[in-house]
Amino acid sequence: MSEEMIPKVPVAPEELDSGDMPVVPAQAEETAEAMPDLSGKSLAELAGLFEELSKKEDRMKLYKEAEAIKSAFYKRLLKEKTDAGLEADVKEPDDRLPDNEETEADAPAGDTVSENPFGEIERGFKELYNAYKKERSEYNRQQEKEREHNLELKQQVIEDLKALLEKQEDVNATFPEFREIQNRWRAIGQVPVQNYRNLNDTYQLYVEQFYDMVKINRELRDLDFKKNLEVKEKFCEAAEKLAESDNVVEAFRELQKLHEQWKEYGPVAKQHREEIWDRFKAATAVINKKYQAHFEQLKSQQVENLAAKTKLCEQVEEIAGREIASSGEWNALSKEIEDIQKQWRQIGFATRKENQKIYDRFRAACDKFFNRKREFYNGYKESMNANLQRKVALCEAAEALKTSTEWKKATDQFISLQKQWKEIGAVPRKKSEQLWKRFRAACDEFFSERDKNAKPENDFYGNLKSKQRLVEEIRAYQPSDDEDVNLAAMNAFMDRWQEIGFVPFKEKDNIAKSYRDALQEKFPDMSSKARRTRHSSAPKSERDRLVQKYVKKEQDIVTYENNIGFFAMSKNSEPLIRQMQERIDQAKRELKELEQQIRDLDDASGRE
Repeated sequence: MSEEMIPKVPVAPEELDSGDMPVVPAQAEETAEAMPDLSGKSLAELAGLFEELSKKEDRMKLYKEAEAIKSAFYKRLLKEKTDAGLEADVKEPDDRLPDNEETEADAPAGDTVSENPFGEIERGFKELYNAYKKERSEYNRQQEKEREHNLELKQQVIEDLKALLEKQEDVNATFPEFREIQNRWRAIGQVPVQNYRNLNDTYQLYVEQFYDMVKINRELRDLDFKKNLEVKEKFCEAAEKLAESDNVVEAFRELQKLHEQWKEYGPVAKQHREEIWDRFKAATAVINKKYQAHFEQLKSQQVENLAAKTKLCEQVEEIAGREIASSGEWNALSKEIEDIQKQWRQIGFATRKENQKIYDRFRAACDKFFNRKREFYNGYKESMNANLQRKVALCEAAEALKTSTEWKKATDQFISLQKQWKEIGAVPRKKSEQLWKRFRAACDEFFSERDKNAKPENDFYGNLKSKQRLVEEIRAYQPSDDEDVNLAAMNAFMDRWQEIGFVPFKEKDNIAKSYRDALQEKFPDMSSKARRTRHSSAPKSERDRLVQKYVKKEQDIVTYENNIGFFAMSKNSEPLIRQMQERIDQAKRELKELEQQIRDLDDASGRE
């Protein structure tokens, strides 16, 4: 009997089945299944899970789980490639490829060369997945073929039932045959979904016609009604138990099975039909209501998750757009980004429509930050290497100068070298201490030799003792209640300090600190006044100020030119020589400007 020949009939009101129930569409069941959390699994663990799944007997029914593992695997692969600094060229296998089309995983092993450390595990996973995909494709074809065959079988059962109704034979002959037709119907498996309802309604109509039209004795009919009632009461009990279950999704799934089984059985006695159906319908309504509420709650939570994730995106985007100049700030912000990423992982899924979009936005902001950080450190590394060359040149210049016996001239040059050392930025950490010790050794060697050969007028150790005695005097001073007296005393101490000459190089930092600490202890509030008082002795006129500045520039040029002479002996001195020459050129330009300003002042004074 063809599908076109099957009449489309209404459901008998006396034996209403689940066809008119307000059941939530079956498609919702796909979104209801809670997949296991795979976010913390490694690539090897995910590949292992997929391999275990592919060996299970019911693996063809675990398609959603297989797709979840595949998605988690490629997300993890993309993350690890990105973290390793490799090009993020991960592409998930297309589950829509024709089965006869060779994929990358099907290609001969000899023709594949792994260009990154993830190549082999990615290829192995693709082989597993494509094998599973082909097997499932074949399984689906077989299932469809079987459903088409079942449709033909059930159509034949309907034909046989229709023929049985037309026989009008003795009940003792027709009823066993009717029972055999029912058993055949129940034994046949699923049919294509588009044919299910029309086919089942037609069968139920003929079953009821059989009970109503065939002259069957009441005893057999009541016995059959009683049997159907007992079975349907068990269905009601099962549905009521499901209505109490906390696992809403599983309860809904089992309810669908009960509805299918309900339809397989015939009617009950008329006086029980409405009652038994209302009982079954009431349990169904409870389950459907809980199921719908579950998804409403899930949707509400997903909206909250979307808002929380949007806020995290805004935080990362704000951080990624900042102007960051130091490595310390980069490291602190990296820690902040990592903390935000931990918060992200603790938030559940957003709405199905927005989940991928919000993830892409978050990932883009994180990528922007870490790409900028990578660019900063690439430039920072180049800067440190340049600084390294400059400090090596300073070391070589100091080593060339350390044997000089022109004590005054060499001392000035060493002071200039030390000043330049402080101006140069950071160098690679593993070289920093080594370079400093080398530079300091050259300085110490010179100043130690200079101190040994000091002339009487340059008695460095005598100067040290004088300064130590002065520090003790400051510490012994008893401050007066008169601030002017204290100010005068402090200025006297400062003048005496300036009159004392140089001390041994290795002692200068310690004695200077002792001096500052003593002044701060005895005159804590007088330093600013002392600065104003001492400043008042500076040249008053603008011309004197310009002349002093002019003389200082000339001295700077002499120092720079002397430095160039020492740097020329170093093989790594080219950056420093270039720097010194730039300073000389700049100083000469400033000399010309100062000279012109002095002339302008003189001309103006002459006119007056």
